[in-house]
Amino acid sequence: MKKLLVVLLVLSMMVAVVGCGQEEAPVVENPDTSAVEATPEAPEVEKRDDLTLTIYAGLQEDHANLAAKEFEKATGVKTEMVRMSGGEIFARIKAEKENPSASVWYGGGSLTFIAAKNEGLLENYVSPVASKISPQFKDADGAWTGIYVGYLGIEGNKKWLEDNNLELPKTWDDLLKPEFKGNIVIAHPASSSTAYNFLATILQVKGEEAGFEYLQKFNEQVSQYTKSGSAPGRMAGTGETPIAIGFLHDAIKYQEEGYTDLIFTTAEEGTGYEVGAVGIIKGGPDQEAAQMFVDWCLSKEVQEMGKTVGSFQFLTHEDALPPDQAIVLKDTKLIEYDEVWAGDNRELFLEKFMELTKTTPPTE
Repeated sequence: MKKLLVVLLVLSMMVAVVGCGQEEAPVVENPDTSAVEATPEAPEVEKRDDLTLTIYAGLQEDHANLAAKEFEKATGVKTEMVRMSGGEIFARIKAEKENPSASVWYGGGSLTFIAAKNEGLLENYVSPVASKISPQFKDADGAWTGIYVGYLGIEGNKKWLEDNNLELPKTWDDLLKPEFKGNIVIAHPASSSTAYNFLATILQVKGEEAGFEYLQKFNEQVSQYTKSGSAPGRMAGTGETPIAIGFLHDAIKYQEEGYTDLIFTTAEEGTGYEVGAVGIIKGGPDQEAAQMFVDWCLSKEVQEMGKTVGSFQFLTHEDALPPDQAIVLKDTKLIEYDEVWAGDNRELFLEKFMELTKTTPPTE
């Protein structure tokens, strides 16, 4: 199996240590953020109020809306942002292949971008700004370019756990304990790039055969599959579910929003991660504006803009400072995550998962 060895070098904050088939997460030191305490300003670009742009966004809605607003303000391009989960976006652009409605796919895990590239759904565009982004965070042909990196984790409701004299699961196998049966919410991997990341992580941690056996048992623990990957973490914060699976930058966002009962951890045996990406939809109606948007959103200033609305991922631009809130994740143990393998096998793995679990992605 071909391994994609990702080294997260984001400024001096990120130093990867690789060993025993796993990666230690970067050792993160507090950076000097005094120069970026103010809200980052978008870079200056040519005004083109004669252009329009429709974007399918896999980011959190507030982040997506901010990007649309600031891009239109900076460029004059009339911009519409449609928020969906990563899996939904992939399905939408696949269905619209002959007559695309949107021209940019912004946010969501690169696994689905890889699958979309394999099906000829993305244009190759190498932005000049991409020279500031490590080759490990972008497609060599320019089909997609990484904008952030996020870690997968286990989330829980502290009050429920305390009331039931339980601890938050510390390993993937802990999720299979009887006390958590019917108490776990996760998105469906066919509709959510977050949940597909979980599926691919399990298959890489345990191997394909044992991994699918695990997923079949895990399915029996799940009370609900959501459409969106960010929804389960919020549900754990509100007490709607005791346990959830999601990306930890979303969990930090919910804590910042006041969900004080939300706690999280990462599996001791190692966890997967996503490279959130941007790409241009093949045949989309607004190709010139799409290239303008990709150049704009890859910039240091725009990547740093996300933290002003609670997007706390690590960033891919070599000069961009990650949010202080991300420092809590510095000791995360990462697996040697092969996103190319996971992306290439997406349809096969989803078909097998749905056959084994007798589940389908929710429509709402």
